[in-house]
Amino acid sequence: MFTYPHIQKTDKLVLKLIQLETTRQAETLMMIPSENYASKAVEEAMSSPFGNKYAEGYPSRRYYQGNEFADKLETLCIDRAKELFDVPFVNVQPHSGSPANFAVEMAILAPGDTFMGLSLASGGHLTHGANLTAGARFFKSVQYGVTPDGLLDYRAIEQLAIEAKPKLIIAGTTAYPRLIDWERFAHIAKKVDAFLMVDIAHLAGLIAGHAYPSPVPYADIVTTTTHKTLRGPRGAMIMVTDKGLKRDPDLGKRINTTIIPGIQGGPHLNSIAALAVALKEAQSVKFHKYAKQIIVNAKALASGLTEHGFKLVTAGTDSHLIVADMSQYGVLGNTMAEACEQAGIIFNRNTVPHDPSSPFYPSGIRLGTPAITTRKMKEKEMIMIASWLLIMAEDLKITISKLKMSIDDQKKRDNRQAIIRKLHWPKVISAKVKELCKKYPIPESYI
Repeated sequence: MFTYPHIQKTDKLVLKLIQLETTRQAETLMMIPSENYASKAVEEAMSSPFGNKYAEGYPSRRYYQGNEFADKLETLCIDRAKELFDVPFVNVQPHSGSPANFAVEMAILAPGDTFMGLSLASGGHLTHGANLTAGARFFKSVQYGVTPDGLLDYRAIEQLAIEAKPKLIIAGTTAYPRLIDWERFAHIAKKVDAFLMVDIAHLAGLIAGHAYPSPVPYADIVTTTTHKTLRGPRGAMIMVTDKGLKRDPDLGKRINTTIIPGIQGGPHLNSIAALAVALKEAQSVKFHKYAKQIIVNAKALASGLTEHGFKLVTAGTDSHLIVADMSQYGVLGNTMAEACEQAGIIFNRNTVPHDPSSPFYPSGIRLGTPAITTRKMKEKEMIMIASWLLIMAEDLKITISKLKMSIDDQKKRDNRQAIIRKLHWPKVISAKVKELCKKYPIPESYI
């Protein structure tokens, strides 16, 4: 446990906020699929003196002096990523997933060129072509979707690709629970002579742990964030596969140039140091077992929710996340997420396929098991959590009915707060959550 003696001397207000956040994470169930706990080794590397160094450029090609050890660090990090994901080229400098994806778009596309990605409402990420994003502003974005059951329709995607003739196809999601057929996407991309980029931001740890199929044999480019299931620091990587380099030997060089001077300046060396530690942790047998348990837990949670009558998008999961439609309870996704926060269960509102409401006021919720699996919880705890979620949903349904609050009424924050104040169960469940969290504390080490 960090004691922060220097912050204690210089800034007690920031120290207090750190302590409050530490307590919040320790006493609640972190079930947002894109969140996880980094090990203390990763956190220590994040706070190392590497954060003081400016290192514009790449190893042996920096714009500043004094980068002898920065070069060795970045090279070490790259080598570990190459080994872990079995790729010949890696850039570890992107500050986060969004600029990493935009960098690939800039490296492949000229202004006005067409690219395809999964729509936000269907489970795609903003950077896969959503309106108002940089990619959609500079390039022509064509969005594919899912069936009424929430599944990817590969025939429809192929037909859309034939019509749109994209130069780049993006596969990967942020809220899609099922396995993705990477080979089918490669077939579609080849048919229209498009590059295939796969965004594994949510899946990187599962793939590294051999718990989810790797897209590396099929993709030209793979991007990922480095937190989430990989349990590293906030950051991102861009990887080029053997297939990608065979198609374009200069693809890695073009991506490097797009990162700097294209869209970024100096890399965050402290994040690269932390990533190097996380990549070493991900090579361990314990991490492989952990990655597999994430999916076992997600399936157990999905089964428990289904038994309790929840309507799940795609009727289950093959990965680390679950999307549930709350409309059957007359509950807005926002209302369910905010009410469960009071009960110590933290997840996020989320659109469901063909959602009649907007992304800001969606009908669904999105839950994940990476962080609670990090705490070593297993199937028994997933069933317990499912029962608590049912209690909260029923409590909301009854209270909303008594208050005569419609879905549209719940779009006002004051109305949602009025509902939550009338609920019976949040305090009771919060106490149970704290007991569970005390039994399964956040571990300091994973190897």
